[in-house]
Amino acid sequence: MKIYFMGTGTSQGVPLIAHENPLLDLQDARNWRTRSSIHVDFDGYHVQVDASPEFRIQCLRENIQRVDSFILTHGHADHIVGMDDLRRFCDILGNAMPVYATKAEGIPRIEAVFPYALNKKKVQKGYPVFDVNLMPEVLEVPNGKIYSTPLPHGKIQVLGLIFVDHQGKRVAYYCDCHAVPPQAKELAFKADVLIIDGLRHEPHATHLTVKEAVEIGQELQVGHTYLTHIGATIDHQRESALLPKNASLSYDGLVLSL
Repeated sequence: MKIYFMGTGTSQGVPLIAHENPLLDLQDARNWRTRSSIHVDFDGYHVQVDASPEFRIQCLRENIQRVDSFILTHGHADHIVGMDDLRRFCDILGNAMPVYATKAEGIPRIEAVFPYALNKKKVQKGYPVFDVNLMPEVLEVPNGKIYSTPLPHGKIQVLGLIFVDHQGKRVAYYCDCHAVPPQAKELAFKADVLIIDGLRHEPHATHLTVKEAVEIGQELQVGHTYLTHIGATIDHQRESALLPKNASLSYDGLVLSL
């Protein structure tokens, strides 16, 4: 299983606030973050989680040539807007892209934003076409399984995801959350990798702080914790030196092979 960190940042663009944080080293490419998403390769079966506004650019950068299914964690703009760029992958599949989302917030947002893509059969080359489904608690895919669990993100619930490959390797992806409930902790306990929201040091109503994210990783006894959805006040080199050995800041273009 390979995990591609397509984007690791937020909608708060680094260049726009650089003058407010002179300690941010803009010569370090790891501080230039596009908005958060991951791509999971189950030994040839490709799952894309979320599609930021930079999704097409991220795919070109990482040489992503296939998406077999798509999961939307929630319908906020920085996670859904890039779904239109799934059109090329629909062409490659030759049929509708299987899309999975939540009933309360994900599916209605897809229907509102992309009504032109809601067909179960491919009708014309060059256009996106989605087969939208409710994300089950366990989604079986070739060479693995994907478990889902609700996470609180302000007033809404988003999807937390646990990827398990055929060798039993486990990666938990808990982006955009301000807490990790007991069920989500149980699913991620002693996972090989935890990728978790770590926005900034100051408390936030809908996101975890760096300290909270690291403490959750330690509590769950995971092999390694990677912080994502990182705000523009976090300098990669400076903050990395302060983290424990089994925790790291992620960065755009990072690839993990398990």
